[in-house]
Amino acid sequence: MYCAVTKPNIKDLNREELESWLMGRREAPFRASQIQKWLFQKGATSFSEMTNLPVELRNALEEEFSISRPAILTRREARDGTIKFLFGLSDSLSIESVLIPERERLALCISTQAGCGFGCAFCATAQMGLKRNLRASEILDQILESRRSLSPDSRITHVVLMGMGEPLANYPQTLRALRIMTDSDTGLAISPRRITLSTVGLVPQIKKLVEETQVNLAISLHAATDDLRSKLLPVNRKYPLAELIECCRSLPIPKRRRITFEYTLLGGVNDSPEDARRLARLLSGLRCKINLIPVNPFPGSAFQRPAPAEVERFRETLCAKGYQVNIRVPRGDDIEAACGQLHGEQNVMAGRPSRLAAAG
Repeated sequence: MYCAVTKPNIKDLNREELESWLMGRREAPFRASQIQKWLFQKGATSFSEMTNLPVELRNALEEEFSISRPAILTRREARDGTIKFLFGLSDSLSIESVLIPERERLALCISTQAGCGFGCAFCATAQMGLKRNLRASEILDQILESRRSLSPDSRITHVVLMGMGEPLANYPQTLRALRIMTDSDTGLAISPRRITLSTVGLVPQIKKLVEETQVNLAISLHAATDDLRSKLLPVNRKYPLAELIECCRSLPIPKRRRITFEYTLLGGVNDSPEDARRLARLLSGLRCKINLIPVNPFPGSAFQRPAPAEVERFRETLCAKGYQVNIRVPRGDDIEAACGQLHGEQNVMAGRPSRLAAAG
C-alpha cells in the first residue's frame, strides 16, 4: 500500500505559480528558476539538495511541499533491448512506460492516464477502463525516473505520448507537462520536434494543441469508413471521419512537418487492398505520413496479426498512391511492451468477448 501524500507536489506548479508562492514569502522570484532547474535538470529528490537556496527557504519548501518520486515496481527488458517500467503511484494505481532504443534514437513512450475510457477494441489498456487522469508531475516523473535508470552516456532523445490513456482527454495536465518538457531554460529541454502526441481524434482538443504547442501530431485512424471505425474506436460516433479529416486539413501545420496517421492492421478486418485504397482516398491532399502497425495481440484479444505478405501488399497499395508509409516493427512484444499491449499489470481475462461484433 502507498501512503497518501498530503502536501502539494511542487512539480505540479508552473513557473508563475511558484513565483507567486515565493513573493508571498518575500523571496525573490528568480528563485523559481533555481528550484525548477534542481527538479527537472538536476533531478533533485529532496529540498536539502538545493544548495544555492538559503537554508530558511529550503526549510519552508520542506514544510509546504513534497517532491514526488514514483516507485519502480517492475523493470523488464525484452530481447530487442526495449525496457518496460511499471510505476507505482501514490494511490496504489500503476502505469506503464516503455523505453525503445533505435539506432541513434532512444524514445520513451509515456502514459497520461491510469487506464483509458475510450474502449478501443484492440487495445489492452481499454480493458481496464479509466481509473483517473495523471497529474502533470506524474507524466513528467516517467521521464525523470526512466532517465535515472540510464547509463551516463545514454539520454532520452524522443518522447511519445502514446502509452496508457488518451492525452487530449487529460488536456490541462498534458499541456502543463508539455510546457515543462519543452522549457529549455528550467525544464527538461526536449525539442517539440522530438515529441509526438497520439490521439484517437478529439477534434476540439486537436485544434487547441496545434494552437498552443509545436509538438508532432499523430492520429489513431485504424479504419477508412465510419461503420468500421465506430466499431473499432467508439469515439468515432462523436467525431466521425469527415469531421476529423476536415479538422486535420484545417490545421496550420508548418511546411516541413506532416501529420502522422496510425493504422493498426487487423487480420481479416481492415487489411485488404480495398481498405488501403479507401484510406488513400480519405487522406488525399493531406500532407501526411502513414504508420502501419500490425496488431500486437494481448491475452483475450479477438484480433490476429496479418501475415507479412498482407502487410506488404497494404503498404505497396498506399505507396503506389504517393504516400510515405512506414511499417512499425513490434518492439518488446515478448514482455507485452508493444503498441496496444500496456495494461498496468492488470489481469486481462482470456476469452473476453470481442467488442467488434460482426466487423469481419
